[in-house]
Amino acid sequence: MFLPILAVVAGLALLVWSADKFVDGSAAVARHFGVSPLIIGMVIVGFGTSVPEMLVSAISSFQGNPGIALGNAYGSNIANIALILGMTALISPIAVHSSILKKELPILVGVTFLAVFHIWDNTVTRFEAVIMLVVFAGIMAWTIKTELNNRQDNLLKELEKEVPPAQPVTRAFFWVVTGLVFLLVSSRALVWGSVEIAHFFGVSDIIIGLTVVAVGTSLPELASSLTAIKKKEHDIALGNVLGSNLFNTLAVVGIAGTINPMTVPHEVLTRDMTVMTALTLSIFLFGWNFGKGGRINRYEGALLLLAYAGYTAYLIHFSFIK
Repeated sequence: MFLPILAVVAGLALLVWSADKFVDGSAAVARHFGVSPLIIGMVIVGFGTSVPEMLVSAISSFQGNPGIALGNAYGSNIANIALILGMTALISPIAVHSSILKKELPILVGVTFLAVFHIWDNTVTRFEAVIMLVVFAGIMAWTIKTELNNRQDNLLKELEKEVPPAQPVTRAFFWVVTGLVFLLVSSRALVWGSVEIAHFFGVSDIIIGLTVVAVGTSLPELASSLTAIKKKEHDIALGNVLGSNLFNTLAVVGIAGTINPMTVPHEVLTRDMTVMTALTLSIFLFGWNFGKGGRINRYEGALLLLAYAGYTAYLIHFSFIK
């Protein structure tokens, strides 16, 4: 068990480091070719924290481990809301200023119900996976087009400030290539270690994906949200979670399903998707507040953390009594 545990720990650490370097390098390359800071902030930086989920799920699907692929995506969504947003709100209540978030929250709710519909028959076919990717591309195109005409929004101003500083183009390309190589290596190590641990303890891949892998690949979102709160950039903290969950639900599952159609265990629908949907609706109510300018307070943050603790405890109990 030593090598699998080492692979998971080292893989997670290297995954977070390489994702950061890859995003910095990609942002610098985009800036060199004249891409606006707003687009860099929205696309490269905004979704850069979800690169680990994407690669881990893609590799898991390619290697025939759909449980880790799905558990990583949906487990990361649950961790993003209940653990990361709960912890962030407990440290500092999150005020919702951005008009973008009030648009993205209903979209995320709709996308969550679309995901439930797709796995209702306990499968994700290649056709359904392609639909997810098309929907994601359409949402991204609409968001970029809309917000290019809305540069006064709080979230857009904060995103532009988050764009990494310029660096020589040769150094930027070096970090893009280096970051991508180490992302692939660390993802392979993480998937291998996770599968070995699951087999050793006799638990399913989906449980490991929902817990260890999901929390590990969500570390960039945690770091980004805590940094945003420290800087009083509340919209970034919430925007990270919404953007990441949208990416995970559509792009991560879509890529994994396109690589290899997946059979979905029934408990994913009845247990995990139920929890994910309930949490998404809760953040919709906390943050949007029917258009009145919501606020996620410390009490609500504590409730989210308790919900995550209860969900994780149930997963552990379920995996060992089954």
